[in-house]
Amino acid sequence: QVQLVESGGGLVQPGGSLRLSCAASGSIFSIVFMGWYRQAPGKQRELVACITRGGRTNATDSVKGRFTISRDNAKNTVYLEMNSLKPEDTAVYYCNADIRGDSDSPYYTNYWGQGTQVTVSS
Repeated sequence: QVQLVESGGGLVQPGGSLRLSCAASGSIFSIVFMGWYRQAPGKQRELVACITRGGRTNATDSVKGRFTISRDNAKNTVYLEMNSLKPEDTAVYYCNADIRGDSDSPYYTNYWGQGTQVTVSS
């Protein structure tokens, strides 16, 4: 069993910064993909940023230049550095990962964390 545990959320003023962390634990051979999604009340969940094991990154236009995704493969951890936060960034942020648990199989399983609340308000 694999678990994804997010941390780092909280209340911050507009223009402030937060750093989210997502640590994967359990039976892990390789993390193929890790990403951050967010869901605001009444809205659909959206991809914020993602990163492959090789370091290729992508981010939605609304956060480019403000958010940076990174990972530490040795620690099975992905980070989301959020700067210049805006009220519209308020949402529950979820970690997502495609993980291979068995070296003998090329197949992966997709996992979700339980989310961490980010609130941007003065």
